[in-house]
Amino acid sequence: MTVAEETEVTLAVGQQKELPVAPDPAGRHPDPEMHAILEIGVRSRGRPGHPGAPVPGTGPALAEVLIVDTSRSMLHPAAKLHAAKDATVAAVRMLPDGTAFAVLSGRFDATLVHPGAGGAVLAVAGPGEREAAERAVRILDADGGTAIGTWLDLARRVLKDHPAPVKHVLLLTDGRNEHDHRAAMSLETALDACEGRFVCDAWGIGGDWDAGLLLRITRRLHGRARAVRAESELTTAYEELVAGLLGTAVPELRIRLTPTPGTVIRQVKQVVPSEQELPPVPAGSGGRGAEYVTRAWGDEVRHFQVVLTADPTGRETGEDLQLAAVEIAVPDFGRPVRLPAPQPVLVRWTDNPLDASRQHPGVRRHELYQQAGAAVAGAYRAWLRGTDGRDTADRELTRALALATELGDTQLLGALRLIEAAPGTGRVRSGLKDVDWQHLILSSALTTPPEQPAAGSGEGRAAARSADAAGALGGSAASPGLATPRGSAAPPGSAAPPGSANPRGSATPPGAAGVPPGFATPDGAATPGRATPDGAAPAGSADPPLPVRPDGLIECPGCKWLGPADSVYCGGKCGRPLRGAPA
Repeated sequence: MTVAEETEVTLAVGQQKELPVAPDPAGRHPDPEMHAILEIGVRSRGRPGHPGAPVPGTGPALAEVLIVDTSRSMLHPAAKLHAAKDATVAAVRMLPDGTAFAVLSGRFDATLVHPGAGGAVLAVAGPGEREAAERAVRILDADGGTAIGTWLDLARRVLKDHPAPVKHVLLLTDGRNEHDHRAAMSLETALDACEGRFVCDAWGIGGDWDAGLLLRITRRLHGRARAVRAESELTTAYEELVAGLLGTAVPELRIRLTPTPGTVIRQVKQVVPSEQELPPVPAGSGGRGAEYVTRAWGDEVRHFQVVLTADPTGRETGEDLQLAAVEIAVPDFGRPVRLPAPQPVLVRWTDNPLDASRQHPGVRRHELYQQAGAAVAGAYRAWLRGTDGRDTADRELTRALALATELGDTQLLGALRLIEAAPGTGRVRSGLKDVDWQHLILSSALTTPPEQPAAGSGEGRAAARSADAAGALGGSAASPGLATPRGSAAPPGSAAPPGSANPRGSATPPGAAGVPPGFATPDGAATPGRATPDGAAPAGSADPPLPVRPDGLIECPGCKWLGPADSVYCGGKCGRPLRGAPA
C-alpha cells in the first residue's frame, strides 16, 4: 500500500436548514442564527512501521516534553512522587529512536531535568539518552510550591524552534496552582503565550488537584484533562497516552469557512469529544473567510458546531441557498493526505413557524451536555455548603442523572452513580471527598456522539463517511502549504503549492454504508438533509450544463458570481444552486 492511501479525512455537515424570515423575538441578533454540526473523521490505513517514528527526510514526527510536579505536596504521600517517576520513565522508554524529548521539574519555578543545563535544549531518543533521562528522573526530590505558568513557559521555550509537526506537553500535578501570584509568569499569561504552540494533556494525581484548573489548561492548549484514582494506575495511563501520540495521523487540521456576502460567522467550537472554543485565523491571502485550527488527530472523529447569521431580507423562501462553504485543509507534514471535497452550509428561509422551530439533533445533544455539566457544577457548589446545601445538591444530581440518561451516555451515568447514595435515589451519598467531585467534573466535560447502527446497516455513523458533495467556495484562497482536494470547488488559483500534500479524489472509505439523517451525502440519493436542494439538478441531470469560460470558471446566472466549474452553489450574494452545473 502506498503512503498516499494511508490517511484520509472525511467531512459531513448536519443541520436543520429552515430559518424564519421574521425577526428574532428575543432580540439576540438582528438576523436569525443557523447552527450546523460538522462531523470530521481521520482514518489512517496500512501505515508501515511505528506511526510515531521519524519519516525519512522529514525529521522527528514528535517532540515531547514531560513535566513532573515536584512541589512539596508530592511527598504526602510519597507514593505520588514514586508513581510520577515510574510513569515518566515508562513514557520515555516508549519514545522511538530519533524522537526529540525533554523532562522538566515543576515547583515555584521550572527546571530542565534532562537534557541537563548547558547541553542541547531537547534530547534525541536512543538507548543512551533514555538511560540518562531515567537516571535524572529517579533522583528527583520534592520541595516548594506550585506555579504552573512557569512550567508551561519553559516547555514553550524548549519546543520553540523545533520542527516536529507534533509538539506535545504531558503535565502532571497534584495541586491547585496556589502560588500563581508569586510566579515569574502567571498561568493566564503563559496560556496566552503557549496557545497554538503545542498540545498539552494535563493529569491529576492524589486528592487535592483541581479539575477546573486542568480543564482551563487543556481547553486553551487543545489537549485533554484526565486523572487517576490510584497512584498505581499512572504508569499504564501514561503508556496508553504516549501510544496514542505516536499514532497521530494528522498533526494539524484546519476548518476553513468561506461565508457568502451578508453571512457572518458568529462562533466555531469543538463539541465532541470535549468542548473547546476555536479562535479564527485569517484564511490566507485574498480570502474573506476564516480558518479554525485543530491539532493532534489520531484515528478518530470529532464534532464541531458552527453558528452563522444572515439577513433574510429580499431572499426567496422555500429554496436551499448557500450560507457558507466548509473546506478541510491540512499543512504539509511529510505524509500525503486524502481530503474530502468542500461542502455547503445551507439555509431555507421559511415563513412557517413549525419548520423554523425544529432543531438538528446534534445541536440539541450539545445543549444537553451543557445542561448536564451545569447540573454537576451546581451539585458540587451546593455540597460545599454542607447541610445547608444538601437539598440543592440532591436536586442537581437528580437533574444530571436524568440528562445523562436522555443522552444515553453510559460513561457519565457511571460517574454520577459513584456520587449517588443508592441507585434510583437521586441523593448525594455521605462520606464523599472533594476529589470525588473533581473526578465527576472531568467526566462531565467529556462528550460522545450518539450511538449509530454499525456500517452496513444502512445508517452507519457519518464519522467514517465522506460527504463528497461539491459546495461552492466563494472566492477563498488556499493558504500556502495546505492541501486542497482535487475535484473540489476550490477557488481560482488555489492549486496546492509545491511540496504540499496531494490528496486524491474523494474520501469515501471502503465499506462506508451511508449517512444518518440530517447529514449531507456524497451522491444524488434522496437522504434527508442531503446537500442537493429540492428542485436543483443533481449530478447526471438532463439540464444543460452552464458554459465554462476560457478561464475555467462558470458564471452564476443570478448575481454574475464567477466560480470554479464544479461549483454546485453560488458563492456570491445570491447563494443559489447552480442548475446544470458540471458534475
